[in-house]
Amino acid sequence: MSINKKHNIAGDIEAVVTSFNQGTMILEAVYSLLDQTVLPAKIYIVDDGSTDKDSANILNALEKEPETAVPLAVIRQQNRGVSAARNTGIRATRAPMVLVLDGDDKLKETYIEEVGGLLRDTPSMAAASSWMHTFGVLEAEVRPSGGDIIPFLSRNCCPATHILRRNLWEQCGGYDESMRAGFEDWDFFLSMLETSHGTSIGIVDKPLIDYRTAPASSNVRSMSRRLDIMRFLIEKHQKSYQEYIADAVLGVEAVSMSRLYGWENEILHSLEQKQHVSREAEEFMENPSYGDGGMAAAVRLANCRENFRIL
Repeated sequence: MSINKKHNIAGDIEAVVTSFNQGTMILEAVYSLLDQTVLPAKIYIVDDGSTDKDSANILNALEKEPETAVPLAVIRQQNRGVSAARNTGIRATRAPMVLVLDGDDKLKETYIEEVGGLLRDTPSMAAASSWMHTFGVLEAEVRPSGGDIIPFLSRNCCPATHILRRNLWEQCGGYDESMRAGFEDWDFFLSMLETSHGTSIGIVDKPLIDYRTAPASSNVRSMSRRLDIMRFLIEKHQKSYQEYIADAVLGVEAVSMSRLYGWENEILHSLEQKQHVSREAEEFMENPSYGDGGMAAAVRLANCRENFRIL
């Protein structure tokens, strides 16, 4: 472990923060790095062609800040998307591990200490991160699982904010800069996990990321194209999907069943409380889906509804 004891700086970790028209939010992200119990050796802010004057002024002020605890550099480029911004920042680093942070998110003060420690202690890990606390539109605790490549074939299991091994970023070719519609972090994790068998991504079981949620965020917008992007991922990582096809399909099915049971329990609760159910639920009862567990759920709900009528 390479830590400067005097200043509590992790000499083996540098940080990359991406920014595009994020105004004062970039200050929150950078200050969350400067407030860490263990600091990164250097912070690179990559401005991906911001057009907002306030954002430009804030970045200029950060660049001229004379007394930051660690060196801070601003890299400017024409707008090419978050994948290109991350690659630009990581390319500028020299440390063996790099923390990637979106400019509208922020970290709890022990993130580098705990996540960096997990990565140092586990040589087979390609990257590591933590659970998330969401704020803004949604207040919740999100608990990604991490793991080897198998769970990643059916869903993304790691936050976009993470600490990666720089040599594996080089080995897998970095972020795919053609992906500007979302899920570029999922694709990148698959690429890193494909570098060798036994590679995994670790998760600290604490919400050490403050993840900002908004109705128009890129993550929310990308869901409208989820099936198209998943097709792209399957075709790009075809070898992995072929090797673990049963696990990939069963992983998607497990998520589907979990949501179906959750929806069913909500309807049951409404029936117990003698509340009206939504028109969508009524339409499902009239024309249940077939072959995906939908008809079985409709039978259970119809039976419960009849029992409640009798009572």
